[in-house]
Amino acid sequence: MTDRVKQLWGQELMWIENTELRQKVADTWELALSKSKLNADDLQKIPFTLLAGPNLKVSFMDHKRLVVHIAKDSGLKMTEFLKDSLPINQDVLIAGAILADVGKLLEYEKDETGKSYQGNYGKYLRHPFSGVSLAEQCGVPAEVCHIIAAHADEGDMIKRTAEAYIVHHADFMTFLPFKDRLKI
Repeated sequence: MTDRVKQLWGQELMWIENTELRQKVADTWELALSKSKLNADDLQKIPFTLLAGPNLKVSFMDHKRLVVHIAKDSGLKMTEFLKDSLPINQDVLIAGAILADVGKLLEYEKDETGKSYQGNYGKYLRHPFSGVSLAEQCGVPAEVCHIIAAHADEGDMIKRTAEAYIVHHADFMTFLPFKDRLKI
């Protein structure tokens, strides 16, 4: 695992107990960084979405790490309360949460003023598609790629696993209030 991936995901990657899966997740981030017009420092500064307006102060990495923490905690609570009625694979869940937006590294670009925008690649392929492509190149298993593919609106057309539902809702509960919240 490189220093730049450790800088982004050190703590959260260690939550993946399966060392082979952990390495494949790290490799996917490394591949995305190598292909991206953004660097690891940019991810700490650019807004996590282009859909919430110009004054958004929440960075890509703040949002991503929050989604991973919510997904992990939700999976643990679901297991605690639901026991074997709805088995949750924590490694798959955490890996999927970490990788859900990895495709944005190919979708987003930055202009000369540092403002992020959707580049030409991103206009053709949104991040769920490019994220799955990156993950598959690194040998990430299908159950994790499913989470990447199903976490955004594109996933509304398919059946989701329990882990994919958790990541989807963790992502949207930390996105929609910035986009569509009732302001009184």
